Amino acid sequence: MSVLHWTYLFVGLSFGLYLYIAWMSRVRDTKGFYVAGQGVPAIANGMATAADWMSAASFISMAGLISTMGYSGSVYLMGWTGGYVLLALLLAPYLRKFGHFTVPDFIGDRYSVRNQGDQNDLWSRVQANPARFVAVICAIFVSFTYVVGQMKGVGVVFSRFLDVPLTTGVFIGMAIVFVYATLGGMKGITWTQVAQYWVLITAFLVPTIAISMNLTGQPVPQIGLGSQVLPSIDSAQPYLLDKLNQINQDFGFTSYTDAFAIASWDKLNVFCVALALMCGTAGLPHVIIRFYTVKSVKAARWSGFWALLFISFLYLTAPALAGFARYYMLDNVAGLNGKTQETLPQWYKSWEKSGLVSWFDLNGDGTVQFTNNTTSIPMTIALEDRREGGPTQIWPNEVFKIDSVPMNVRQRMMANQGAWLAAHSIEPLKELMTVGAKHHPDKDMIVLASPEMAGLANWIIAFVAAGGLAAALSTASGLLLVISSSIAHDLYYRVVSPTASEKSRLLVGRIVIGFAILVAGYFGIHPPGFVGEVVAFAFGLACASFFPAIVLGIFSKRVGTAPAVTGMIVGLVFTGFYILTQRADAIMLNPEIAAAIFGDPDSAIRQPWFFGINAQGIGTVGMCLNFIVTLVLTPMFPPPTQKVQDMVEAIREPEGDSPAVMIDAPAH
Repeated sequence: MSVLHWTYLFVGLSFGLYLYIAWMSRVRDTKGFYVAGQGVPAIANGMATAADWMSAASFISMAGLISTMGYSGSVYLMGWTGGYVLLALLLAPYLRKFGHFTVPDFIGDRYSVRNQGDQNDLWSRVQANPARFVAVICAIFVSFTYVVGQMKGVGVVFSRFLDVPLTTGVFIGMAIVFVYATLGGMKGITWTQVAQYWVLITAFLVPTIAISMNLTGQPVPQIGLGSQVLPSIDSAQPYLLDKLNQINQDFGFTSYTDAFAIASWDKLNVFCVALALMCGTAGLPHVIIRFYTVKSVKAARWSGFWALLFISFLYLTAPALAGFARYYMLDNVAGLNGKTQETLPQWYKSWEKSGLVSWFDLNGDGTVQFTNNTTSIPMTIALEDRREGGPTQIWPNEVFKIDSVPMNVRQRMMANQGAWLAAHSIEPLKELMTVGAKHHPDKDMIVLASPEMAGLANWIIAFVAAGGLAAALSTASGLLLVISSSIAHDLYYRVVSPTASEKSRLLVGRIVIGFAILVAGYFGIHPPGFVGEVVAFAFGLACASFFPAIVLGIFSKRVGTAPAVTGMIVGLVFTGFYILTQRADAIMLNPEIAAAIFGDPDSAIRQPWFFGINAQGIGTVGMCLNFIVTLVLTPMFPPPTQKVQDMVEAIREPEGDSPAVMIDAPAH
């Protein structure tokens, strides 16, 4: 069967399974909808947490980042895995002991005001618990940013494997998520994510093992990455990493294994991004809420163990797949370089339709030049940097991604590329950049394309598509539930309408999911970056807003409401503003509006203006500001009530099977 037929089969079967589970797990009460009745076994919760955690950023984007960035890309690997350890050991058991549904619930009860007074109208209820209101805003902000990346990942998979436009792919994913998220709530999502874990991990490991065998003869990918290539690949049989260093440098890229070789990823940026990802992980509402679904504090700890084990299967394999894909992408035998229109590999022709990779013969020599020379003239390699038998100059790059080019312009380009180049023969590169093209293939296609690059069987290629969809949709559903619970439970029930019935709260929750899917889908079609980058923004926002408030809320009885709320606002606003200035064109959806508000793209405020720290790492600075503001203001304000201090004492004792502390909602 063809790849398309296999894709229909695998995607149809897997989606049918997800919808069946959602239907069988449908719920009729809020406890089942938000925390799965708090009866999920630890090992099942570990699988569900792993699927929730291993989003499109992990499955689709992380290996692509490592593949293009080399050593520097490992910052994502370190940040996301280190962050999960921090969450599982430092926060999760304590929050489970607290025993409520959501993170804003914890923030609201931990930082409640001393004298709540009359709460007969909406404004008085907001004043009575400003921390809850701010926490809801933070949760929505973080979750929306994160879910955008998942929707973009869904679109990338469908646009290639079902031969539909990216927009149509996003719409299909929106429909599927809406059905099983609204039917089953957290209970349906949990058991669906258990199934999705096995789909995504199998789909990741099978092709990676097969490619490792093809390149090095080693069935263990991690060993294969450090092994010699087979004689059929290179008669000299160099080590694969040495081969990657050589071909990277031949085409003007930095050495694959050198530390801090990329100028924009110096030590400060690597540190800030890794710390933002770690602390952001510990503040992500959709991951934290998973620890509310188990029976006890002991089960929460075991959930952390199982989840980390299940996550490690993918995270320890991703660097190997990244290295294999880099070889197939760049090498002048297996990859794109030096190919002509007639000899271009089949995988390129398949992906070209999506606009994620496209070759423009700018110099007219009829051969592909995939290099890191982003100018319009050849670059001569210095004598001391040349290797024996290697190139003496690096030609201008001719491989681009054009998915951001307006569809009418792209159709004219692809219909007759020669005519388009002839019409812009004076400065073709400048014209490409003007209409929205970007240098090099899209990072998010690399993992999905790697089985095709290696010439694997059609069923494996299609199975990877099903795995990518499982990764994106499992996380999207969890995020949408956080948005739903933040509005329906923490805002509607706890603030707007305290007398709302169970039925009306469920209805509001489901309506919110529908609205959230529409907004997320729109930004999934027009994302402010590649999947991994968008997700990193969400981690930065969580790091700057939630992490300090949760840590101080658990480990300090002295921090009161005003300092914590002020700290969260300062951290969120600073980090959000910095990201906005760095990605203004994409976030404002119009470069002209962005220029009118923030100035030209070259203006100081639109460059990394805080010590050169990039937008993905600025959450670390926002977190530090949050901590500083909170701790400086704490002595100036009264401590929490004795009831709150007793609650803090209670949740600090998470060991054993003692029952969770249930804090009653304030009287309304």
